[in-house]
Amino acid sequence: MKRIHLFEFEDFAWFPHWLRTSLTRLIVVMHRLLGSGDELAGLIHRALKHTTTPAIVDLCSGSGGPMIEVVDTIRQKHRIQNLTLTLSDLYPNLELAQQINNKPNQPVRYLTTPVDATDVNPAMKGVRTMVGSMHHMRPEVAKGILRDAKEQKQPICIFEISDNSFPIWLWWIALPLNFLIPFFITPLVRPLTWQQIVFTYLIPIIPLFFAWDGAVSNTRTYTLEDLDLLLDGLASDDYYWEKGRLVGKAKKLYLLGLPVLKQ
Repeated sequence: MKRIHLFEFEDFAWFPHWLRTSLTRLIVVMHRLLGSGDELAGLIHRALKHTTTPAIVDLCSGSGGPMIEVVDTIRQKHRIQNLTLTLSDLYPNLELAQQINNKPNQPVRYLTTPVDATDVNPAMKGVRTMVGSMHHMRPEVAKGILRDAKEQKQPICIFEISDNSFPIWLWWIALPLNFLIPFFITPLVRPLTWQQIVFTYLIPIIPLFFAWDGAVSNTRTYTLEDLDLLLDGLASDDYYWEKGRLVGKAKKLYLLGLPVLKQ
């Protein structure tokens, strides 16, 4: 594989929750600026045709990414009014979960207990999504996630905004740019907390971690050729895979796992 599994700070269990949340909120802004919502809505709408359950089960949700926006887009544009979204994570964002779960009569909930993406509760049916998170997984874990979706015959959509198509050394040259990005996009973060402001502009810890994790994300991202290795042995007549790139404001990689519905 071209992919190299270096560490990202936000993967460590000891990493402070407020710092992890600050980083994932910046990623939410990046998705918005790169137009991920509309592209994801199109992919997930296709995947929904391969399930009888109008539901999305988002894995490794962090601060939600673009998924809440995606659900609204699908409900309005594709007229799937009964569509629901379940957010989940191995390290749930309990603050966001409380905000979401306290709102009545809405199609979104956030599970407050840890969810292992390699062993999803069979009762959680619908399209599984992993947005900007598959690169965090080592190959054996990544393959386990894909295998679990296939064995449970649930559609899955993998989506990455990081890009491993360039020579790896180029990403280290981009470290200074990655460091500067939070200074420009932090005003777009919601909610904007005092920690996000202080540790960006006065004590720039957040930009430092953002720069490192951002550069490492590119080296960890599975290329299309790497995905072929992950999919080895997972092909069958009743479940098929599609992979490709979407080229817009940035190169984005996707992988769809689609069960064949019985007629």
